[in-house]
Parts: sequence; C-alpha cells; structure tokens
Amino acid sequence: MKQRVQPRSLFIGLSLLCLLAVWLSLALGPVSLPLLDTLRAGLRLLGVPIAADGLEQAELILGQIRLPRTLLGLAVGAVLALSGVAMQGLFRNPLADPGLVGVASGAALGAAIAIVGGSWLGGIPEWFAPYLLSVCAFAGGLGVTALVYRLGRRDGQTNVATMLLAGIALTALAGSAVGLFTYLADDATLRTLTFWNLGSLNGASYARLWPLLVVTLAVALWLPRRAQALNALLLGESEARHLGVEVESLKRELVFCTALGVGAAVAAAGLIGFIGLVVPH
Repeated sequence: MKQRVQPRSLFIGLSLLCLLAVWLSLALGPVSLPLLDTLRAGLRLLGVPIAADGLEQAELILGQIRLPRTLLGLAVGAVLALSGVAMQGLFRNPLADPGLVGVASGAALGAAIAIVGGSWLGGIPEWFAPYLLSVCAFAGGLGVTALVYRLGRRDGQTNVATMLLAGIALTALAGSAVGLFTYLADDATLRTLTFWNLGSLNGASYARLWPLLVVTLAVALWLPRRAQALNALLLGESEARHLGVEVESLKRELVFCTALGVGAAVAAAGLIGFIGLVVPH
C-alpha cells in the first residue's frame, strides 16, 4: 500500500528547498559569488553585525540587483499560487486559473494605457511618473474584476457560471483593446509593451517590491483561515450553507483576494502564466 507523505514533512522539505533556491539565486549570475560570501553579505544586509572584510562587491550586487529580484519572484509566485487555490475552490474546478475573473487581462489593459497613452497625458507629477505603469495595471485589474463580479450578481446571489462566462468575455475584450493599443504604439513604445506582456523580474526594485510584499502577506494570512470553508464549498453551495458557511460572503472575499493579489503581482512583474494553475496541485 502506498504511504501518503505527511503534510508537515512535505512543508518542511519544500521550505528547505525554497531556502536553497533563494541562496543559489543570490549567488549565481553573470558575476558568481562564493556561497559563503553570499550568506555573509545577505546577513549583513539584514542587519546582522558581521565583519565586512571583502564583502563590498557582494553586498552591492545583492542589495541593488539580486535581493529585490529574488524577493519579487518569491512574492509573485506565492500570491499567484494562493490566488489559484482560491479560484479552484470557488469554481470547484482543478483547471481554474486566477485569470478567469479578468484580473490579468484588466491589468494588461491598464498597463497598455499607461505605456501607450502616457505620452499623451500632460501634467503628470514627476514623482508619480515611475509609478504610473504599476498603478494603471493594478487599477485595470481591479476594475475588470469588479465588473465581472457585478455581472455575475443577480437577486443578491452570485452565479459562478455567469461570472465565469463574464470573465472569459471581458478577457477577450480586454485582449482586443490591448491589440488596438499595440497597433497605435510607435516602435519604442511597442518594444516596452511587448516586454511587459512577456513578464519579467528584471525590473525589480524596492519601490515595486514593498507594496507586493504587503499584499502577499495579507493574502497568505487570510486564505488559510478560510480553508475549511473552501473544503465545504467543494461539496456544493447548498451543502456549504447547511454546514454554516456564509457562501456569498466567501465568494466576495475570494474574488477580492484574487483581484488584489494578482493585480499587485501583474503590476510588479507583468503577465506570468501557469503558476496559479499548476502550483496548487
């Protein structure tokens, strides 16, 4: 008889593997750093009093380039995976993806408006210009998701099937709008829009990182508390109600949580697919 892996053992093993991946991510690159120097420099960046003998280069590389990029990758992966769990529980479908509620396509549309239309807008404060793309992407994701949720509501109830169809339709419309902005873009703007749509961690910075870390932490703290309600929802909405679950409140919270998490992730790193679909499995 095949023995099942204990959840605690699996969690510990994956946590150790994650720490090893972070360590290697900080050490490897165009300029490879010794693993011990990487560890010492990382501890110094965290405020641990360690002698700085020969660590100046390692601290510079880690602090300015690799640490923000690694933390951004961790946060994006975590929040997309958590959002995938929420959507698969909401739709009761193991193939559900966070993009089904339109948040990714809405964020892409918001980014396209910022990239292509940014040059048309006048009077933008200089301090706000670096944040324009992220803010527009985040707002676009939330806006489309709110519209999908509103279309799925009727008589005080949220119809999951209607919401799914609305999400697919609005995703297609947002994709068409992005195509229109792509057609209107000049060569330089088109290059920027294309690279953003491909998704990347290269633009990592602490200014982009901190808002995403706050959102990721909030989602990671909230979702496990709703695990029992999600398990009950898998039995069906009627069964979940009989078990004392506030189904409508749960749906609203799941959609809001997904919109917040995926919107923040896409705003920080662009479109990154399959994580929300595959990782929950």
